[in-house]
Amino acid sequence: MRIAFYAPLKPPHDPVPSGDRRVARLLIDALGAAGHEVELASVFRSRDSVGDEARQRRLRDLGRRLGERLVRRYHARPAAMRPAAWMTYHLYYKAPDWLGGPVADALGIPYIVVEGSHAPKRSGGPWDFGHQATARAIARADAVIALNQDDMACVRPLIADPARLQAMPPFLDADPYAKAAARRRDSRARIAAAHGLDGAVGWVLAVAMMRAGDKLSSYQLLGRALATLAGRPWRLLVVGDGPAREQVEAAFSTLGPGRVVFLGALPGDQLPDLYAAADLMAWPAAGEAFGMAILEAQATGLPVVAGRVRGVPDIVRDGETGILTPPGDVAAFAAAVGALLAHDDRRRAMGEAAMARVRAGHDLPAAAAGLDRVLRRLTAARP
Repeated sequence: MRIAFYAPLKPPHDPVPSGDRRVARLLIDALGAAGHEVELASVFRSRDSVGDEARQRRLRDLGRRLGERLVRRYHARPAAMRPAAWMTYHLYYKAPDWLGGPVADALGIPYIVVEGSHAPKRSGGPWDFGHQATARAIARADAVIALNQDDMACVRPLIADPARLQAMPPFLDADPYAKAAARRRDSRARIAAAHGLDGAVGWVLAVAMMRAGDKLSSYQLLGRALATLAGRPWRLLVVGDGPAREQVEAAFSTLGPGRVVFLGALPGDQLPDLYAAADLMAWPAAGEAFGMAILEAQATGLPVVAGRVRGVPDIVRDGETGILTPPGDVAAFAAAVGALLAHDDRRRAMGEAAMARVRAGHDLPAAAAGLDRVLRRLTAARP
């Protein structure tokens, strides 16, 4: 069936890499793998980053006009060429969905929300207008799919029929990562030669954009943690770039020369070999919904040290596929990294368990089947 897809925070073809863009693209891939035809309904970005109600109202008005235009465009098509369902990915108080519900109502099709977030603490604040709109959209949705189970507690009270809310594990296409794992030795030798790295010491990997806020906080905590391990042999490989690069570099400035290799922002197809070549991934995950890079690392057989934050425990099984530490606890994070660097067998066992767990519960075919079941159930219920 034809699916109208919309991401109010960031369109899936946006040039700036992010976990949000990655998940949007994966959802489109999963729908395609299930045999559905996906069209991007709109590139309208509804995000208000400063909490300006007047701007939020202007975005609402623009969204309404764009929605009315979409309805006219869809009605002008033959019935067989119209969307059979509408799917909105990631709406929250800063980026509500002004399009999906009204368009779905006008066309008489199901309205599906994936990763709808509701934060009661935003009620009455500078984003209250967007907060209330998001609550109405979630309550209106025919199905709400939660990729992050941490969101479900606040979303559940908005939904009259509990059957409309369901959890779906975060997912990816595991094949490229499994193939990269088989190339580990060659990739490690190539990367060592390219960057003058000693392949005999542990390589710690961090993959994230460099921007103010939670990402910078994670980099800073990682820098403080690794500073306590300065007496051990290791190297840190950092993948990412962005407006906070200077502050990120400052966070690692005390680690000494040669300890940190900044690789910049890399194309997605280069990441699997880098994951495979490393010994462990370390990411405090401040504010992360769950962390796509964490899931990618595990898909390549890389154990993870991460903060026990929001949805991260959904994808990292503490003590089995990695180690989770209390949020913001520098000493605990450093101890976990040090423990894995010191025990090769434990690292390897965790990496193997991580790869198997991703393949069993977080692979694209399972997500495609799950989305297909939701779509067919909802469309079958329509007259």
